[in-house]
Amino acid sequence: MTYTLITGAGSGLGRAFAVECARMGRNLVLFSLPGSGLQSLASDLRTENRIQVQCFEFDLRQAEILKEHILFVTEHFPIDFLINNAGIGGTSSLTETPLERIDDIIQLNVRSTSLLTRMMIPHLLREPNSYILNVSSMAAFTPIAYKTVYPASKAFISSFSLGLREEFAGTGLSISVLYPGPIMTNSNTSRRIIHQGLKGKMGLLATPEIARIAIRKTLKGHPVIIPGLMNKLNHSLLNLLPLGLKLRVVSNEVKKEMQWSAT
Repeated sequence: MTYTLITGAGSGLGRAFAVECARMGRNLVLFSLPGSGLQSLASDLRTENRIQVQCFEFDLRQAEILKEHILFVTEHFPIDFLINNAGIGGTSSLTETPLERIDDIIQLNVRSTSLLTRMMIPHLLREPNSYILNVSSMAAFTPIAYKTVYPASKAFISSFSLGLREEFAGTGLSISVLYPGPIMTNSNTSRRIIHQGLKGKMGLLATPEIARIAIRKTLKGHPVIIPGLMNKLNHSLLNLLPLGLKLRVVSNEVKKEMQWSAT
C-alpha cells in the first residue's frame, strides 16, 4: 500500500507520470494547482486501474501550505517514490520579463523542489527501497540567452539531484534526474515547436513515452536519464563545442522562438 507522490500532476508530463504509474498499479498522491481538473483525473485512474488516488490542489510556492500538506501526507500515506515534476519557464529578454515571473520560476523550480525533497527524504528512508525522480531539462546543460533564469534553475535541479544521490549512496534511497528535450506541454510551447519545423521537432518525444522511459529507468536506479536517441546525440555534440560557441549557437536558436513564445 505504498504511494507515489507526483507534483504538477494536472497536465503535461506530470499527468503522463500519473497515468504511467497507475498502469503499473502504483497508488498515487497527486499535487497540482487549483482548477487543474485533478479530481477528474483521479476518478478515471481509480476506475481504470483499481488503485488508490489522493488529490491535493494548492500552490507549491506557498511554503507554509506546502509544509502543512506534506505533514498530512506523511502521516497518512507511506510514500516510496517522489516525482518532483512541477516547474515553469518562458522565453523573453530579461529586461522584459516581469519580476513576478522571475520570482515564480525560482520559487517553484528551485525553492519548492528543495523544500519538498528535504521534507520527504526522512519519510522515504523508512521504506526498504525508495526513489526520487527530479525533472530537469536539456536546457540545464548550457546557459541560454533569452531564457537565462529557466536553464539556471534546471542546472540547479541537476546539481542538487546528483549531489543527493551521492549523499544517500548505500541507503535504500535512489535518486535520478531526467533531462527531457522539447515537450508539447501547452499551446505556446506547441506553437513554437510547430513553427520551427523539422528542427524544432528534433528530440521531440510523445509525453507518455518520456514518462514511461523515466519511470522505468528510475526504478532501475539510473542516475541520469536523457530520453530519446536524438537528445543523447545533441548532448554529445554540444559537449564537443567550446562554451562560447555553444552558448551562441543555442541562444541564436532560442532568440528565433521569441515571436512564438509568451513570458
